[in-house]
Amino acid sequence: MARLTITTAFGTCAVEWNPSGIIRFELPPETGRGPAGAEAPPWVQSVARKVTLHLGGMLQDFSDSRLDWSIVSAFQAEVYRQTQSIPPGHVRSYGEVARAIGLGPESARAVGVALATNPWPLLVPCHRVVSARGRMTGFSAPGGIRTKTRLLALEGAELLSE
Repeated sequence: MARLTITTAFGTCAVEWNPSGIIRFELPPETGRGPAGAEAPPWVQSVARKVTLHLGGMLQDFSDSRLDWSIVSAFQAEVYRQTQSIPPGHVRSYGEVARAIGLGPESARAVGVALATNPWPLLVPCHRVVSARGRMTGFSAPGGIRTKTRLLALEGAELLSE
């Protein structure tokens, strides 16, 4: 495993990878784990450039990122791939994601659990999944709901306030 830190307008992010693909992406604040100076292959450098641009306000599509899908279950992969189809500035509910993968709205909680364990926040934009009423709920990346709201605001999403 190798690690690269990325300085962005949001703070320092980090990406970890193995020969198969990216195994972890961290949003700021950085946890400080592992060495920061790895020599990154071109496909990791490409993701780092996109992250810097996206968090600087030039929205990017990360769906072509080389992710190591072997580290997640088949269900998680299905949820994550569906989540990757949500464009910047848009949101879907947990129930909508469940229905899109052929499950009933009662599976919304299972979708939420899968997204809570997403090893690639931003690259798999779990911040774009909200409650059925459009509320900001559950975001396990550093900064929690505050970070989720910042990312959605950056992307121009219409946000509801209480």
